[in-house]
Amino acid sequence: MARPLLDTVETFTRLAGHNRVAMLLFRLGDRQAFGINVFKVREVLRRPRLERMPSMHELVAGSFDYRGSTIPVIDLAAAMGYPPLAAVDTAHLIVTEFNRSVQGFLVSDVDRIVHVDGAQMAAPPHALGYGARVNSVTRLDGDLLAIVDVEQVLASVDPQAVELSDRVQQAAQVQHVANRRVLVVDDSLVARTQLVDLFRKMDLECVVAKDGSEGLDVLRTLTMGPAADRIALVVSDIEMPSMDGYALTRAIREDAQLRHVKVLLHSSLSGVFNEAMVARVGADRFIAKFQPDVLATAVLELLPA
Repeated sequence: MARPLLDTVETFTRLAGHNRVAMLLFRLGDRQAFGINVFKVREVLRRPRLERMPSMHELVAGSFDYRGSTIPVIDLAAAMGYPPLAAVDTAHLIVTEFNRSVQGFLVSDVDRIVHVDGAQMAAPPHALGYGARVNSVTRLDGDLLAIVDVEQVLASVDPQAVELSDRVQQAAQVQHVANRRVLVVDDSLVARTQLVDLFRKMDLECVVAKDGSEGLDVLRTLTMGPAADRIALVVSDIEMPSMDGYALTRAIREDAQLRHVKVLLHSSLSGVFNEAMVARVGADRFIAKFQPDVLATAVLELLPA
């Protein structure tokens, strides 16, 4: 698995838009299987020699030179409560790219790639004790598979401030968007918090849903109510359990009561592929996470007069 996984990404692109996703399975120290979306993975390597400074975050095992760039390596085992892997020679490194950054995650070993039905994924029960770092679980061959919220793990190491420029804040005031309702749909607590914080700075009112199914229910309920309660814009993640952002957009476009609602897809995964899928399912815009001014400007452009 030393070659870049994305060399074979065409095998999995046909699954997108059909509420299915390809997951790379890995382990962190016991039989528990964990997963990460293949589209976030650049490459899988044996643990390289790491360089570490005393001032690094406790979850950062070190850094190394990856194809001419120095990238941080996060000990995912330690982040999930397992024994650290920084000094384990047999550990593997998953090199990832999302949220416009490249970083590595140390894992015990890597298994295989599987196709997961989004409809069978659900938020983990609180009693399982995963906390915010697992955003969904499913069953694979009878065994529990936990999908790690690597965005949350990265945010705990390198938090991003939600800052909006004076220019964009003034534009929101001029456009008189105060009290307009935006539906935020995202399974990541970190992402939902960022979006709500951003939109509140624009004086927009937010309604929140944790996945596409919940978002669609909220949208249909509010559409039947008073005009003042209706949603002016949907800002949705793409990767979500139960119903992903592509399927949510398609459902909105196929509903005569909802098809007029503008949809902005907001994902940690960027690239030409997402742009093509946005057009295919009928979304109005795609913005890669997390660019506050870019996202806010797109929202202002999409909000109906």
